[in-house]
Amino acid sequence: MKRIVINGANGYVASNFIKKLLAQGYQVVALVRAGDSETSEQKMHNALAKLTNNAPEKYENLQVCDYSLLDPEFGLSPAELSNIFGGEIDYFHFAASLKYDEKSREEIFTTNIDGLKNSLDVFQQYTGDNNSRFFFISTVYSCGKTSAVFEERFYDNEDISAFRNYYEQSKRFAENEVRSRIENDGLKAHVLRLSQVVGEQRTGVVKTDYGIFDFAKRIQNLAVRYPNCTIRLNVNPNATQNLIPIDLVVSYLLRMVELDEVPLIINLAAERSTTNEHIINKLNEMLPVHLKPIRKLDQSEMSAIERVISVGMSFTGAYIDTNLSFDTTCKQEVMRSNGLEINEQSVSDMLEYFIENMAVPNQVKHHSGA
Repeated sequence: MKRIVINGANGYVASNFIKKLLAQGYQVVALVRAGDSETSEQKMHNALAKLTNNAPEKYENLQVCDYSLLDPEFGLSPAELSNIFGGEIDYFHFAASLKYDEKSREEIFTTNIDGLKNSLDVFQQYTGDNNSRFFFISTVYSCGKTSAVFEERFYDNEDISAFRNYYEQSKRFAENEVRSRIENDGLKAHVLRLSQVVGEQRTGVVKTDYGIFDFAKRIQNLAVRYPNCTIRLNVNPNATQNLIPIDLVVSYLLRMVELDEVPLIINLAAERSTTNEHIINKLNEMLPVHLKPIRKLDQSEMSAIERVISVGMSFTGAYIDTNLSFDTTCKQEVMRSNGLEINEQSVSDMLEYFIENMAVPNQVKHHSGA
């Protein structure tokens, strides 16, 4: 079996992917930066333990290396890099900054563009097998503010005005760095664009507080402090969120490893989006709160609680009025969803699991049990 090398390996999607790879018998090299109080190996094992509720696991096929994304040659020796990248490998570049605001622009661009360039440099210098491949994990939201169908092709760089935030722009720029290496150096690379990754479709288990779950956590916090309050939200109820379950994402990523021929760009987006109205109705059903979505609710008309929610939605707020459309032709050519596509019931199951297990310590009961 080929070796799979993954950076940003302790993140939500990457750690789920690694868990599956190890279960399939693959040799995995996880590149993880050590923390102030944790070694890289501890961080990786903690990320995996979180997925198994701390059940004991053996990871004989897992090698964890402490690296620095931005240091020349990752801060590793030539011998270490030759050992990691030698032979036939598939290299998955997950490492990214998920920040988005103007204040963090330099950090976002340094991590998401300069970090990618450094990653490409290391891969190109040390991989010695012509069959080795570079997979860049991007986002379908590199589409920016377009209202057209976002196709599985490269798009030119644009000014920040074409995007909702600097995260989106940085990913577009990064994709075009991969494009440049393919065209100029003959790099064997692929771009995998993820939509908003949520919990497991099969079980409803959620181990992330990103996106809709961050929103749910904020609402639950307010429901604990102000039970039975009415909160108006500056949200278009008919707009949608493109959600893709983590177990489906992992099956797609594993498929990439299994296939000899992979399309250049794949939009790993859901075939059917979820309406904001469904998410809000589910939270109203579960929590002692009454959320009322109102389009274009002005800040001056908001109550103090509504302003708190509005400020907390500074990121998700950019996506409350979107009905984005993604071409998934290449995805459908090489993959099947195996019954794991998102639906309203699976979104409801995930929200229930998150509220019960992940959101806040002093949790309120469901309406049905209150």
